[in-house]
Amino acid sequence: MRRLQVHKGKRYLQWEDGEPFFYLADTAWELFHRLTRQETEEYFQVRSSQGFHVIQAAVLSELDGICSGNAYGKTPFPIRDGKIQSMEPCREKGGYWEHVDDMVKLAAQYGLVISMLPCWGDKWNQKQGSGPEIFRDRCTAWEYGRWIGRRYREQENIIWILGGDRNIETERHKEIILAMGEGIRREDQAHLITFHPGGGACSADFFAGTDLLDFHGCQSGHGLEGYESWKYVEHMRRVQEIPCIDLESRYEEFPVCFRTDYGTVWDHRDIRANGYWNLLQGACGCVYGHDSVWKFVKKKSGRHPKTWREALHACGAETMRHMETFRKSRPYFELIPEAGLAEDCLYAGHHIAAARGEKYGMFYSPQGQEFVVHTRLLSLRPVRCIWFDPRKGEFLKSRVYPPGDLLLVPPQRGKDWAAVLDILEE
Repeated sequence: MRRLQVHKGKRYLQWEDGEPFFYLADTAWELFHRLTRQETEEYFQVRSSQGFHVIQAAVLSELDGICSGNAYGKTPFPIRDGKIQSMEPCREKGGYWEHVDDMVKLAAQYGLVISMLPCWGDKWNQKQGSGPEIFRDRCTAWEYGRWIGRRYREQENIIWILGGDRNIETERHKEIILAMGEGIRREDQAHLITFHPGGGACSADFFAGTDLLDFHGCQSGHGLEGYESWKYVEHMRRVQEIPCIDLESRYEEFPVCFRTDYGTVWDHRDIRANGYWNLLQGACGCVYGHDSVWKFVKKKSGRHPKTWREALHACGAETMRHMETFRKSRPYFELIPEAGLAEDCLYAGHHIAAARGEKYGMFYSPQGQEFVVHTRLLSLRPVRCIWFDPRKGEFLKSRVYPPGDLLLVPPQRGKDWAAVLDILEE
């Protein structure tokens, strides 16, 4: 597998040979903790066949990932009577870390990159979660960063994600994350690093003045903030000119605003809207999540009506690959957001996204509502409009329009549609 790097334009990611890398990720935080090798291979097979390129997973995971042991009962550190005896990682044959090693290598066989969290956020900021808070100073974080960076520096299919659903709330928190990142970078200069904050926050708010991160990450989250996820992408680009991505937007079949009493969940339409909004705001990819998959639910319940196996084939997961088809249908590295290109709709969930390249414009209508495009901002020449069906990944018949203000009416109202306007040459 080739190495990943930041494109010279500082907006997007690419392979070392210059081919665009579209960060299309699935969220699998508990992968190393809860699945056997056979289950992991089944998961990789499905996600690879669905077009995903990246799997986001925590090595020291959220759901009691240190003390309870993995699917084989192995723990990352020596445990006695439910307590950590030493911060020296276990090294036994067939132990916790060998399982992680094997799963990272297995992912590579399926062409998948592992975006690896060295630890979940409760291991350094236990405002909630099982913890324990084992990283409480620079020294411990730095040594662990060095150790894990050294362990995986030769494995090409790695991206590092620091943080883990927590914000920097004190100077000590910042020192710990900087130390962990510096420890990783001391041993591993080849892999990209980003940061996964808590809901409604961006890494740019905490690390813009440092050189720790190769690209920024935000979490637009699972509440009403998700209706304006593109604003987080816009904010990150404004603070620092490096690539950025929404590492956690609304999960499919997740209770709206965390409230099961509302009786409704986010569905595939909500998930797609976040993806296309963010892409046309200049994000370097999109991240999918399902509430039954990230924690690998094996028994159904009222909160989780699907097992992780059933949820792998949820509608949203099956349509994520079409975002890459749409995005790569025109010159990739040229795209920049251009809000004034289309007249926006201010109703929640109705944002009309617009972006442009040198000879094209891209648009997204989340509800299939009509919108006006000011084509003079693209060119004074005629344009050809081609509609794209985000559900099927298909381009429809095109139509040519003269220059000037143009009312675009999607093929069907009530469903999301994307469009491309190509400037016609003489």
